[in-house]
Order: sequence, then structure tokens, then C-alpha cells
Amino acid sequence: MARPLRIEYPGAIYHITNRGNARQPIFKDDKDREVFLEVLGFVVVRYNWLCHAYCLMDNHYHLLIETPEGNLSEGMRQLNGIYTQRFNRKHTMVGHVFQGRFKAILVDKENYLLELCRYIVLNPVRGGIETSPGKYKWSSYGATAGTARSASFLTTDWILSQFEHRRSQAENSYKSFVKDGVKKGSPWENLRGQILLGDDKFVLRLEPYLKQVKEVREVPRGQRFVERPSLGELFKGTVGKSKQKRNRLIRNAHLRYGYTLVEIGRVLGLHYSTISKVVKTNNSQSKT
Repeated sequence: MARPLRIEYPGAIYHITNRGNARQPIFKDDKDREVFLEVLGFVVVRYNWLCHAYCLMDNHYHLLIETPEGNLSEGMRQLNGIYTQRFNRKHTMVGHVFQGRFKAILVDKENYLLELCRYIVLNPVRGGIETSPGKYKWSSYGATAGTARSASFLTTDWILSQFEHRRSQAENSYKSFVKDGVKKGSPWENLRGQILLGDDKFVLRLEPYLKQVKEVREVPRGQRFVERPSLGELFKGTVGKSKQKRNRLIRNAHLRYGYTLVEIGRVLGLHYSTISKVVKTNNSQSKT
């Protein structure tokens, strides 16, 4: 069974989501949401996390977590495990509450943290549950905007510091920032391999961590080779060039960067069997 790639280091920031098993609700009532926030608060304190934003929907949740000690997986086991126990006990149920492993996207703080804070609290609006984020009780919007009492575990200082020095002015600017986000598109344009959100410099900084997992077959190929160039970049300028050069690039794309024969064939307009012959031929030549 494939397992998601986890890159953990001190100071890492993640957008975390988890959904209900078989798309079932993970919060059946407001008491469930209160219990989840209670457990989240316990985990944030115990593992020295910083929670920048959260939103609890019916069948999934969103968290924006910073881990000064690089201990995401350990804390998430506690969060999901304790909540599952309490949920099942309350509702006299057994088995899984969540749909498999949680999803964690590693975030470039300088370029994307603020945008994701906005994206998270706008989920009820995008989902048609409320007309404005301030009307939804179960997100961090009200606390950050200064219109609701803040949970003790929530960190709002960094977000507000991106706007103004005076807190009241910063809160007003935050409200305007979130409002402007309703008409904006998705923040996921630079998502790499479903696990990294950042530019090329951000990916380059993470290269030592990525090299450690390239041979771990349980991790999906797209995540193991997340820093690889696109096929379009690899084959740029090859039209009209020699077959020898093209074949070298084909072998490089398959053996070094992990692209499948079908993916390469699709870009070059060739059948995957043709790509296979090129790879095998080059392999045999390299061994002679």
C-alpha cells in the first residue's frame, strides 16, 4: 500500500487535511467540534506546535501547522487517534473515523502561508455553507479578525504582523484581505507532487530530504521525484534534432526522473512500446 511522503524538519509548515471514512461526517454535532478543538489544543501544547489557521467542516478539517521541533507525524497520531477514541465512545461506534492517512502539504512560509490562511477560512463560503467567513463559528477567522474569542492554542501574531503594526488596523486589513480572496483562484498552482507548495528555490532547499526517499517504493513515484523537471522542459528544443539526442533524453526521463513509458510517449507522440525499445536499447549499449 502506498504511503505519503513525510518531510519533517524543525520549522516546517504544513497545510493538513483529513476526511471522514467513506466520506462520512467526522463531526456529527457542535460538541464533536468542541472535542476536536480540545484535543488539538492539547497536541499543540504537547508538541510545541504553532497553529496559524483551522477550519472544521462536516466531513473533513483543514489545519495550518508550524512544527518548530519537526515532529508532525508524532503529533498527528495523537490528534487523530485521541479524537477517534472519543468520537467512537460518544457515538457507540467502532472502527475508523478518518479515511486513511492524513494529507500534509509542505508550505513555503514566505510566499504561501498568508494565502493559505485565507484559503482555509474561506472554505465555508466556497462550500456554500455561509455567505461570509465571519458567520462560520468553526474556523479561526473570527479570532484572527478580532470579532470572536480566540482559542488558546491559536497563533495570530504572524498573520496580523503581515499587515499593520497596530492590532486593530491589522485586523481590519486582514478582513479586507480575506474578502478579496473570495473571487481569487486556487492557491495550488505551484503544488509539486501533491506534497510541496513553493517556488523552485523552496524545492531546491528541500532536495537533501527528497534524495533520501527516491528509493522508497512505498512512496508514490510523483512524490519521490517531486523536484524533477517537467517532460516539456526535458524535451524542449528536440523537434528536428537527431534521434540519438532524443533517445538520450528518453532514457534520462525514464531512468533518472522516473517518468513512465506512457507519459514520455504521450509528450513525444510515440507509442509506449517504441519508448520501451529505446530504453532497452540504450540500456544494452551502456552495458557493453
